[in-house]
Amino acid sequence: MKDQSLTPCHCGLRATGGLRATGGLSASVSRTPHAPAGKPPVAPDSARHAFTLIELLLVLVILAALIAIVVPKVAGRSEQARKTAAMADIHQMETALSSFEIDCGRYPTEQEGLGALMDAPADVDADKWHGPYLEKGIPKDPWGQAYIYRQPGRHNTTGFDLFSTGPNKQEGDDDDLVNWATDE
Repeated sequence: MKDQSLTPCHCGLRATGGLRATGGLSASVSRTPHAPAGKPPVAPDSARHAFTLIELLLVLVILAALIAIVVPKVAGRSEQARKTAAMADIHQMETALSSFEIDCGRYPTEQEGLGALMDAPADVDADKWHGPYLEKGIPKDPWGQAYIYRQPGRHNTTGFDLFSTGPNKQEGDDDDLVNWATDE
């Protein structure tokens, strides 16, 4: 009676063996027919899997949806950050203008402009002017435009108006960033 069994092994070989009716033990080793020499055997039902075109398209649609949701939120944050930076600049220049007014007894005229914070005006005594009043010079607004200074102010009639025209660079609309109270 012959009892043979098939035992797979890691090296691409298969071993067969069993007992013979004569009582002897026999064994033989041979290469598996579907595994090339030096490669591990591959079971016939474990074919390589790849992504289908439908799966790839589904992933692209999901990514596009996420981008459509995230990008506007990030873009809105950067615009808000620019507005916050503009207001910080305006407050810094207000402080500098107040220091100028304390030292010199007046605000710079509209003709002298914000430049009076960096260089002493001709009609101010040198011993009164303690500038420059801004460490890094006169900033531009985050959209690359000069801040607008008016003295006397049209809104702050006892002081000055200082503002940025905002993202659209047009004066007098809702996106202007100003140093006076608004009805918002």
